[in-house]
Amino acid sequence: MDNTSNSIPGPSTHLQNLPWRYSRTAIALHWVLALLLTAMVALGWYMMSIEREPGSGWYFDLHKSIGVLVLLLVVARLIWRLRNPPQSLPAAMPGWQIMLARGIHVLLYLLMLLIPISGYLGASWSKSGVQVFGLATPHWALPDHDKAEQFFAIHALLIWGLVAVVSLHILAALKHLLLDKDNVFQRMGFKSR
Repeated sequence: MDNTSNSIPGPSTHLQNLPWRYSRTAIALHWVLALLLTAMVALGWYMMSIEREPGSGWYFDLHKSIGVLVLLLVVARLIWRLRNPPQSLPAAMPGWQIMLARGIHVLLYLLMLLIPISGYLGASWSKSGVQVFGLATPHWALPDHDKAEQFFAIHALLIWGLVAVVSLHILAALKHLLLDKDNVFQRMGFKSR
């Protein structure tokens, strides 16, 4: 006798009917990086406004330290995403929106990698070098003001690119939440599974 027709839906059946969500690890990395990157942009702009004032070095050292931490977290997030690819976006989304979403995500990852790398390279060629939370990193480059300034200029340009791409990302997320109401926004929320 087959008992499947009389079975009561269990927890696994319930989970299969829920909209797909990112893992808790992916969600935590997303929001930690969102907060750190926002703080880093604000700190960067602030420290540049007080660059020549006494005591400003502390802000630069903090910025470098958090920048190294951001780079490590971005690498961890990228590895996690490659090992745990997200589910496809809703089939009802137009193809151009799916391509745009993929392009924005690729740009976000590139910028999140290139910004701390360019900052690290610029700092490595500066007189002050790089310290990570008070610990000096190995000096592999002699101070070179011109090279340092070139990398800092690239760093600044990339930050403006990040601000633009993150703005598009936020607008797209709000569109999914407020207009489309297709649960795409909720995939990155902390709601329990």
